[in-house]
Amino acid sequence: MALVATAALLSTESASADITVLRGTVNYRESMALPPNAFVLVQLLDVSLPDAPARVIAEDRIRGATGGPIPYRLSFDRQQINLDHSYALQARIFDGDRLLFINASHHAVFAGGRNSTRILVRRIEATAAHTVSIVGKWLAEDILGGGVIDRLQTILEIAPDGVVTGSGGCNRFRGKAIIDGERISFRQLTSTKMSCAPAAMQQEDKFQQALEATRRFRVDTQEHRLILLDDGDKRVALFAEVSA
Repeated sequence: MALVATAALLSTESASADITVLRGTVNYRESMALPPNAFVLVQLLDVSLPDAPARVIAEDRIRGATGGPIPYRLSFDRQQINLDHSYALQARIFDGDRLLFINASHHAVFAGGRNSTRILVRRIEATAAHTVSIVGKWLAEDILGGGVIDRLQTILEIAPDGVVTGSGGCNRFRGKAIIDGERISFRQLTSTKMSCAPAAMQQEDKFQQALEATRRFRVDTQEHRLILLDDGDKRVALFAEVSA
């Protein structure tokens, strides 16, 4: 089950010499119509900073499409592109707030080669989305792309009622997880105020930044991993399940 997005970089299409347009189509192979509330979201992202959420350069949100191919148009100021940065295209399809399809790998643009690209987007199975649970105790393995300190445990525990507890590695914290399908946000986070070694405090600060940036999650049931994602579906934290 897959979608394929193709894109082509076009020359200036307006009176301003700085405006550049990226056009393409999103196609899916299944013989099916999209749900009435479905929309396609295509984004051009600056993914240069590993410790920060991806920055959206341009996006096109297409509603009313019933089947492929679905054309999109990304318009942006050419001066926004810094050739020393890294950029990628992302295509997703939603049914209301529920994610249906998402790209499975990184697809770079402005990297010196052709900007036309084929983006493989995998379908999120409805059965998996409803049976996978984020409830449990999780040990951080990576935070904001910087790994974690050995022997310093950063723990996230989510109860069935959404109450969140755990440890950043120095201080205990508590809050609330608002969960809707694959969407999640952490609210009302409070913590103790102990002072620890600078490296421990730095990891704890990064952990808080990751929780604040989190908008979606995925659970890998085979590897027993929890992945927290920002609004651009960039990973902000990776956890391993802690057995009861």
